[in-house]
Amino acid sequence: MTRVAGIDCGTNSIRLLVADVHPETGELVELDRRMTIVRLGQGVDKTGRLAPEALERTFAACRDYAAVIKELGAERLRFVATSASRDAENRQEFVDGVVSILGVEPEVITGDQEAAFSFTGATGSLPGDDRRLVVDIGGGSTEFVVGTEEVEAARSVDIGCVRLTERHVRHDPPTAEEAEAIRADVRAALDLAAETVPIASAATLVGLAGSVTTVAALALGLPEYDSEKIHHSRISAAQVAEVTAWLLASTHDERAAIAAVHPGRVDVIAAGALVLQEIVERVGATEVVVSEHDILDGIALSVA
Repeated sequence: MTRVAGIDCGTNSIRLLVADVHPETGELVELDRRMTIVRLGQGVDKTGRLAPEALERTFAACRDYAAVIKELGAERLRFVATSASRDAENRQEFVDGVVSILGVEPEVITGDQEAAFSFTGATGSLPGDDRRLVVDIGGGSTEFVVGTEEVEAARSVDIGCVRLTERHVRHDPPTAEEAEAIRADVRAALDLAAETVPIASAATLVGLAGSVTTVAALALGLPEYDSEKIHHSRISAAQVAEVTAWLLASTHDERAAIAAVHPGRVDVIAAGALVLQEIVERVGATEVVVSEHDILDGIALSVA
């Protein structure tokens, strides 16, 4: 077993996984998994730049993660940066800060690479060998991947809960017009994804990342977020629609009062749920299999 660390820095959150991995079998024993909402992508869709305060929040989380990595004695570290840092004009400031804190350069990966990591991480622990559509709904982008044991086709499109909220939402709760504007963007992105990924061809729809897992927590009626109960849960299309309708009708305070909703997702979860609902409807899925294993697990496996 090799002790490795993987960091996934996205538009809304930065996450760490430290694990022991068998490089031949792919067996992964999790030692520490944590997430911090840093909103690195704050304003990127509008300004094209990473905000100073967003960078500082991210660097503070990196310093915390560096201490965990040192304490657990990880032999190797891979830092992957996704949508927000791909889009930013000043991404070199981000790169320099990460190098000074963690000693490794963040890899600003392409959407297709992101999709491949997500697929590997999500499907490694799923039983069966049916054809799957893996959907990773992030803060700035969403990845679509179809495959069985390996990726057959992948596409990343620029729809995510933070990007869509910043672009369209001005009221609390969102107006019907704002919700419809989000839906229109998602439908256009689905048309784009369908040009290269047969999104309606898979037997199973697998959903990843915070928007999906939060919808699952609400659908399951959990009193607080419980990753063990959420992992591999099956949420029906009707439950997705019901939760989305509630989120669109609720106020910020009402969403914040739900313990299963992370404070950093309160203002963007309605848009994330809308993305999920539109995907479910487009592919005709009767349910979503929810996975807590995702791009982080794929990164850790790639390191080993």
